[in-house]
Amino acid sequence: MEHLLHRAIRGQHDHLLDLGCGDGTWLLRALQKHSGATAVGVDISGEGFDAVLAEAARRGLADRLELRREDVTKYQSSRKADLVLSVGAAYAYGGLLPTLNAAREHLTEDGMLLLGDCFWEHEPTPEVRAQQEIGPQKFADLPTTVAQVVADGWTPVYGYVSTLAEWDEYEWCWTGTLAQWALDNPEHPSSDLAARMAADHRTDWLGGYRGFLGFVVLLLRRTPPA
Repeated sequence: MEHLLHRAIRGQHDHLLDLGCGDGTWLLRALQKHSGATAVGVDISGEGFDAVLAEAARRGLADRLELRREDVTKYQSSRKADLVLSVGAAYAYGGLLPTLNAAREHLTEDGMLLLGDCFWEHEPTPEVRAQQEIGPQKFADLPTTVAQVVADGWTPVYGYVSTLAEWDEYEWCWTGTLAQWALDNPEHPSSDLAARMAADHRTDWLGGYRGFLGFVVLLLRRTPPA
């Protein structure tokens, strides 16, 4: 992700907006490397915000980082961003094209979009497709996904496809952290729920979409009118 941000941030004074920022760690890292940049992160969870903001204050970056606990679909920005990030958050908008439309509203005319979304690495079984395509969000293969982005008025200037090893690392960390918390906090009212969530997700991954579902991050610019 850091090498993608390096390509995406073109000026020391760029303004960044991350729609679905998680705890805001990537924005903090970007600000550390770009002394004049500012950033706003929006996420409905807000989990981890306090720790990241405390670290930003420790590093003297508090005045350049804002983290907002808010539904990204309802967020209204007061300033257009030179770089909009939406990585793994398309489900919040209901799919790829609505995400592109939302990002466009927040972006300066010559700004860049860092978009991350899933695609089918291999044609899934009907069961795996039904498991992953819940609600309005549907996935396509990689060539079709990129073609949809281009048809919507964007030009890819760079891209990165996660490897299977990177997927595995992410999933083991996700399920393992949750499972470990449940084991370390057996008296907590949510301990049993956390353990079941970790186990269910691990089963869905290892016995379902592993090897079928891929993830691509595209660096995009608006395509000039013909």
